[in-house]
Amino acid sequence: MKTIKFTTIAIALVATISISSCNEKTKTETNVEKSEPTETVVANETPDYFLLRPEVEKAYGYSHAVKIGNDIKISGAVSMDDEGNPTAVGDLEQQMKNCYADIEKILSHYGCTYDDVVKENIFTTNMPKFLEVAAYRAEIYKNHFPTGSWLGVKELALPEFMIEIEMEVYKK
Repeated sequence: MKTIKFTTIAIALVATISISSCNEKTKTETNVEKSEPTETVVANETPDYFLLRPEVEKAYGYSHAVKIGNDIKISGAVSMDDEGNPTAVGDLEQQMKNCYADIEKILSHYGCTYDDVVKENIFTTNMPKFLEVAAYRAEIYKNHFPTGSWLGVKELALPEFMIEIEMEVYKK
């Protein structure tokens, strides 16, 4: 019992220290004239949270996007209506298009486009079908494709979901 209590306290302490240090960014630069390192402290950046479907996201416990500085992380988008019900059940291509439509709303909220996406991870329960329809992405990414991974998975949050797309964005 004492070991569990000690471990819990130790984890909480480490988490507190980590969280407080995450808010401060430092950058070490070299002074060209004197060839000695100098440290510049960058101001704290407050996260900006965005909820696309507030009731659904609060019920499931996530934010659809978080912006810190020029970086935006977008949670996995799935094909659902505003109440959180799956849409386009059984149609992977339409589910993919619905995911991109939701992501476009988030990008627009932050004044971004698909040109600002630097990473895209796609999770699908049907990789062969996804490969058949993946060319649609060329309509989304007109100038360049982001980095990322395509992952075949056994299941997603609900059995009707066949695809989930998450992204990282860098706003110039």
